[in-house]
Amino acid sequence: MRHSNISIFIPHTGCPHKCSFCDQHTISGAQKSSSADEVREICEKAVKEINSPENTEIAFFGGSFTAIPREYMISLLKTAHEFVGGGKFHGIRISTRPDYINPEILDILKKYGVTAIELGAQSMSDKVLAANERGHTAQDVVNASSLIKKYGFELGLQMMIGLYESTGEDEWETMEKILEIHPDTVRIYPVVILKNTKLAQLLESGEYQLFGGENDERFYYDFDDVVDTAAALLETFEENGIRVIKCGLHASEFVEKDMVGGYYHPAFRELCESIIYREKIWNALSDYADLSRPQKYIKEEAEAKLAKLHDSFTIAVNPSCISKAMGHKKSNQLHFRENGIEIKIIGDENIPKYKCELRR
Repeated sequence: MRHSNISIFIPHTGCPHKCSFCDQHTISGAQKSSSADEVREICEKAVKEINSPENTEIAFFGGSFTAIPREYMISLLKTAHEFVGGGKFHGIRISTRPDYINPEILDILKKYGVTAIELGAQSMSDKVLAANERGHTAQDVVNASSLIKKYGFELGLQMMIGLYESTGEDEWETMEKILEIHPDTVRIYPVVILKNTKLAQLLESGEYQLFGGENDERFYYDFDDVVDTAAALLETFEENGIRVIKCGLHASEFVEKDMVGGYYHPAFRELCESIIYREKIWNALSDYADLSRPQKYIKEEAEAKLAKLHDSFTIAVNPSCISKAMGHKKSNQLHFRENGIEIKIIGDENIPKYKCELRR
């Protein structure tokens, strides 16, 4: 059964920092923090309308939940806890900063039915964290994660791609360190530059650039590079038993209106999954035709092998992944057709997610 959230936004309330990328009012679309009465109203309405509340969590997002005034935090938790268990919701999910986690806070969260805690790690490079004014270190993420897991909460980590002063090497280092922590879930966010943020100021001044010179490792060259990076992260996390529950910011008229740069697409995850399956299908065809690099072949050396691919092929994937394998707006089918290859996608329950088999 698919998991879902009842999202309640607490925009920037209590957060001691305004990070370089942060404008929570835009990201959440919320202009004021929810009161306990509003939480009750939201939950009462949702519990009547959702078909499987036992697979749903009440989720406090948008701010640093454990940094808000303690009395206010407890009032929200008390109200939400009324709707946990007894045929109602599964539990409560919160997001917060790694430097606002300690045993006292975790005792409170446990008391009021919190089941999952997500930490905004963003990067595991201290250089990148400092440049983006996060106000915590990579070690704070490690320490908080260890404590959360010790208390028995589900642990989630959030990371960003393309932050100011971040390099490709930093992104892979962040991935490796997250794999070592091994959270239950991960969210992957490509950087989106919003009005009224430090990143917007740095972009306007030219100090922060999204597209750089050929030999400048600090900069991603184009949107496709960021999609490729996110796709590789998505696949690696999933293959290591870490669920990626979000890839890209959710579609929002506020983000589209207020963004001044960055890497936003309303179907960003779908783009990433299209790339994953495109590579998997190329690999299957490569094995069939005995090609080492089918995308960058040398015609003089590979014409006979390539001729074997100018045909129709059936690709089997997990039934839940047929649309992913077809590609965003059938982009994969079009891609292979441009290469003289027709592919038909079929479902097979025995094939795992992000895997495929060539059928003849």
